[in-house]
Amino acid sequence: MPLELCRTHFPHVAVPISKQSPLSGEVMFAGFHPRSAISRQRKKLHDVETWVFTNRRVDSDRLLSNVGDGKDKGRACIKKRPVAYTSSSISRIPISHIHTTTSTTTTSQKLLKMAATTDFQGWVAHDASAAEGNMKWGGYTPKTFEETDVELDIEMCGVCGSDIHTLRSGWGPSDYPLVVGHEIIGKVTRVGNSVTDLKVGDRVGVGAQSECCEACKPCKMTQESNCEKMTMTYNGKHSNGDKSFGGYAKVWRGPASFAVPIPEGLRSEFAAPLMCGGVTVYNPLVTYGAGPGKRVGVVGVGGLGHFALLFAKALGCDEVVALSRSSSKKDDALALGADRFIATGEDPDWASNNANSLDLIISTVSGSFPLDQYLQLLSVNGTFVQLGAPDDPLPSFSPLGLIFKNLKIAGSLIGTRAQIREMLELAKSTDLQAWVQVRPMEEANEVLKDFEKGLPKYRYVLSNVQQETESP
Repeated sequence: MPLELCRTHFPHVAVPISKQSPLSGEVMFAGFHPRSAISRQRKKLHDVETWVFTNRRVDSDRLLSNVGDGKDKGRACIKKRPVAYTSSSISRIPISHIHTTTSTTTTSQKLLKMAATTDFQGWVAHDASAAEGNMKWGGYTPKTFEETDVELDIEMCGVCGSDIHTLRSGWGPSDYPLVVGHEIIGKVTRVGNSVTDLKVGDRVGVGAQSECCEACKPCKMTQESNCEKMTMTYNGKHSNGDKSFGGYAKVWRGPASFAVPIPEGLRSEFAAPLMCGGVTVYNPLVTYGAGPGKRVGVVGVGGLGHFALLFAKALGCDEVVALSRSSSKKDDALALGADRFIATGEDPDWASNNANSLDLIISTVSGSFPLDQYLQLLSVNGTFVQLGAPDDPLPSFSPLGLIFKNLKIAGSLIGTRAQIREMLELAKSTDLQAWVQVRPMEEANEVLKDFEKGLPKYRYVLSNVQQETESP
């Protein structure tokens, strides 16, 4: 069997491993434990390219002698000492030497999936208590690698409110075990043969969606963020039936079609929260005409709200107004680009005093709020867009406001890939910088606790690299 064919069908079972030998170019074969933490490295042995998988320095002779006495039970390995294979004879690999001691299934697909689990380590949630900082670091089984997929070494992953809701099953029962995180920035390390627009080394981002059906009405309208069979980046199912896992981890694997290149010059810690939080507000802003001639209000100055203020300003709106219960965030809102600030909890007449003053309101809050009063702020043909997804239903409201001013109430979910690309270019061209606090990936549980206390200002970003960033 040719070496490339062997890699394709048995890349994790029989792989060449260099061994000291008086014969130049001699190659031995060894196996590895599929449940161990594996490091992978590519080596050159004369003119033969070899893959080495090892969880320790392998002594081939000892490994071979252990096979017969059961010491390597559970290990994919060789039956007996094979002949030495040199670069000239490597095509004659006797597959009869390969066996597995733990399963009667010998299909390459199952063995490949076993090997895949070893490279994937992350913060795994096993039940709803994970939202309280009880995630456990460990291994998990990613989707089976397909020729349309890529793998990334994760550099950064933003922390989103959706992560908390999903961890605690706030929007319905979550499919535990799961790994959250859908604001992923990383470097491509593996590319499927069918992928033509990405290469190893590219820096890309993955947002809240990682797959779509390409066949439903929204997909045909290039509105795939509303796909009828979409796969969310975590707590979802891919089209092949495998679970989807997110970015609180070291490595991510998924469809290349939803890995968006990050523009050169846009720093990863700023790009990460744009992949969900940023595009979630960018989408309704551009959809409902934010720009010159429009007055935009933003309800809530937090993770989403601070993005809405930044983008409304970057889009050139005539006036940007921030609304919050108290004045505690007024200075921040003005620094983020707001022209005015309304403290709804400090002025009992705030709605009437600001009636008909806005054309578009972006609501980012997830708690209860007085919808009727917010609708008073809208001028004729105005639009109220709800982005925050509370666990409880929205409050009731009178339809008269809608009728007499021809108002619209809308919702919006993340954004399309085209919108993500546009948003990233706008962020680069305007030097838009999210207010982020970068924390080591190791502190993920502590970050969740701090998030619930309302401490982020205004987005936490988990990092697998050594880098320090201060908020503006």
